[in-house]
Amino acid sequence: MAAAVPVRVRLAPSPTGTLHIGTARTAVFNWLFARHLGGAFLLRIEDTDRERSREAFTEDILDGLRWLGLSWDEEPVVQSARIEAHRAAIRQLLESGQAYRCYASDAELETMRQRQQAEGRAPRYDNLHRDLSPEQEQAYVAEGREAVVRFRIDDGATITWTDLVRGEMRWAGSDLGGDMVIARRAPADAIGDPLYNLVVVVDDAAMAISHVIRGEDHIANTGKQLLLYEALGLTPPRFAHTPLILNQEGRKLSKRDGVTSVGEFRAMGYTAEALVNYMTLLGWSPPEGVGERFSLEQAAAVFSFERVNRAGARFDWDKLNWLNAQVLHGMEAAELRRRLLPLWQARGWAGDGAGADPEWQEELCTLLGPSLTLLADGVEQAAPFFETPDPDASALALRSDAGSRAALTALLERLREGTLAAETAQGLLAEAATAAGVKKGVLMKGLRAALLGSLRGPDLLSTWLLLHRLGADRDRIAAAL
Repeated sequence: MAAAVPVRVRLAPSPTGTLHIGTARTAVFNWLFARHLGGAFLLRIEDTDRERSREAFTEDILDGLRWLGLSWDEEPVVQSARIEAHRAAIRQLLESGQAYRCYASDAELETMRQRQQAEGRAPRYDNLHRDLSPEQEQAYVAEGREAVVRFRIDDGATITWTDLVRGEMRWAGSDLGGDMVIARRAPADAIGDPLYNLVVVVDDAAMAISHVIRGEDHIANTGKQLLLYEALGLTPPRFAHTPLILNQEGRKLSKRDGVTSVGEFRAMGYTAEALVNYMTLLGWSPPEGVGERFSLEQAAAVFSFERVNRAGARFDWDKLNWLNAQVLHGMEAAELRRRLLPLWQARGWAGDGAGADPEWQEELCTLLGPSLTLLADGVEQAAPFFETPDPDASALALRSDAGSRAALTALLERLREGTLAAETAQGLLAEAATAAGVKKGVLMKGLRAALLGSLRGPDLLSTWLLLHRLGADRDRIAAAL
C-alpha cells in the first residue's frame, strides 16, 4: 500500500498591492486544511511582475498574515530567485518540441484579434507560427524580430480533474485560447521572462505542493497548468477552487466597493479574531454544533472541503460587525486595554496622571467593553474620560433647567465636604436630590450631562467613580452650573 502524500499547501500572493481580503480568505482556507490534516502551510512571493512588485507590499502581506494568526511553516520562497529553474523548464519544452518561438508582432496580433471580433469569435491566438520552417524563422530573425515562447495546446485535448470543491471538471483544449505564451519577448538566442502558468507549475512541483487551493477565477489556468505538468513529466497536485467573495450586488468584491485590504479592516478597528472567523464563513459552512463564533484552531479541527460552497459568498458587513462585537464583549479587560492603549496614546491620552494608571484604564475598559463594536469605538467612547467634552444640545438644555441646577449644586456641596466611594455614591445622590426638592432621576440626568456632555453613555455611577479618581468630576459639575 502506497504511503500517503504529505499535505503541503501554499499561498502565493503577488506583491503588487496590499493584502486583499480575497487573498486572505484563500490563506485561511489553506491554513485550515493544512492544520486539520497535520500538514504544512507555505508561502511563495510571486514577484515576477518586476514593474509593479514592491518590497513594501511584500511586508504588508507578511504583516497581515502574522496579524491574522496565519503562521507559515518554512521560509517563504521568492519566485524571482528561481528564474533559472523556470528557464530550464522552458528549454526542456523547446527541446522536446512541445514549445516553440513565435515571432508574431504586436500589430499582427492586434489585427488578428480585430478580425476575430468582427467575425463574432472569441479572441485567441491562431497558432500561425506553430510550425515555422528554419528558413522562415531565420527570415524573422533577420528582420530583427524578437520572439515569445509558446506552449502547444492541442485543440482536441480534453483536460479533466476532480476538484475538491466542484467535483468532476472537464475543459476542452479549444477553449484555452490557442497556444499559450510561457515566456516574454526576447532575442531568438535567449529566453525572455517566464510567465505565470509556467512558473507556478515549476515552483509548485519544486515545493512538493500536494494541494493547490485558490479562487474559482483560476479554473481556466488549472486546465493549462495540467497540460504543462504532463509535458514536463511532473505529478500534478490536487486542486480546490473556492467561491469568490462578492459584494451586495453579486459582483466580485473590488476596490470600487471601498474597504478591501486587511490593513484597512485593521485600521477601522476590526480584530484579527473576528476577521478570520468571518472569512472562514465566507464560503464554508461549519458542522452542526459548532456555531458561527469560533477560533482558527476550532475551525481547523472540523474543516473540510465537503462543506465549502460552490456559489459566491456575499460580503455582509452586519455579520462581520456582530462577530467583532462578540470578540470585544468577551475580551478580558487587560487584553482590551492592551489593544486600546496605542490608540489612546496616539491621541495624546493616558500619558501621565491618574489616567495613566493601568488599573484605572482596565476599569475603564470593563465599563466600555460591552458597548463596543469596533476598537475605534473604544477611542470615541473613552474621549470624555481623557478630555473635557463639549456639551451637546441635550446637555446644554439641562443647564437652564432650574431643578437640575439646584440638584447639581447640592451634590457639589456634598462632594466638597468629603470623598466619593462606591458605597456612598447612591446616598449622596439621594441626599442631594432631597435637598434640591427634585426626583433622583432629574439629578442623574444632570450629572450625566455634566460629566459626559451628553445624556447618552455608559453606566453613570461607574463613570462618576472613574472621573472622581481623576479629580475631574467636581470641575465638570461646577462648569455645568
